[in-house]
Amino acid sequence: MQVTIRLDDITPDMDWSKFNYFESVLDELGIKPIIGVVPKNEDETLHMEEENPKFWDKVRKLKAKGWVIAQHGYNHIYSTKKGGLFPLNKFSEFAGEDYDTQFAKITQGKRILHEEDITTDVFMAPGHSFDKNTIKALRNSGFKAITDGFGKGPFKRDGIIYYPIAEKRSKVFSDNRDGRTTLVYHLNTMTMEQIKSEEEKLRRNRDKLESFTLLPDASNQSKIQRLEEYLKANIKRILVSIR
Repeated sequence: MQVTIRLDDITPDMDWSKFNYFESVLDELGIKPIIGVVPKNEDETLHMEEENPKFWDKVRKLKAKGWVIAQHGYNHIYSTKKGGLFPLNKFSEFAGEDYDTQFAKITQGKRILHEEDITTDVFMAPGHSFDKNTIKALRNSGFKAITDGFGKGPFKRDGIIYYPIAEKRSKVFSDNRDGRTTLVYHLNTMTMEQIKSEEEKLRRNRDKLESFTLLPDASNQSKIQRLEEYLKANIKRILVSIR
């Protein structure tokens, strides 16, 4: 199994020391990740430092060196207690909201990125939670892909390509099946000790790492695979909640 890297919660006021450190690690390894940029962050839990006045310059530079930019929601405020189609969590910025509300958030976020000369057709849902209205709104907003779901490799569903995330972090590098998955990192909430521990794992398993790349198409997810994905997400959420 080849492994790509995903970095969530990229905002002007994130923990830049941790981000800069991890960026240097990925640069040394020659790995280009996908990063989720929040267009208009209003989530106080993501406020780690004073806003970087050169934030958008930084994002443009990251894109210029080959990092894939995803739109990470709109304002990152969880407004519902719904898990949607991929219920890893029972809270969401999108799942449970009506179509018009979701379409407005998605298009407003896309407009903010466009005004900063950042174009993307990849979406990253805060909390991993989205529903059928989200997918419809994404298609109607010109998005072609979403980074989420479970599977042995990218798949297509309802006109959107999904790039699945790792089901079990502890076994991701020992999985010898053919395919591709993505390790998700929330650097804001990790300690430097945890970050350096992950760095060691990445260095040891460099041969299994690859840069995040987008595909023009993918095979369709079957109904059975869709059901398995939904059940696995529910089970993982329940197991995490009782630990």
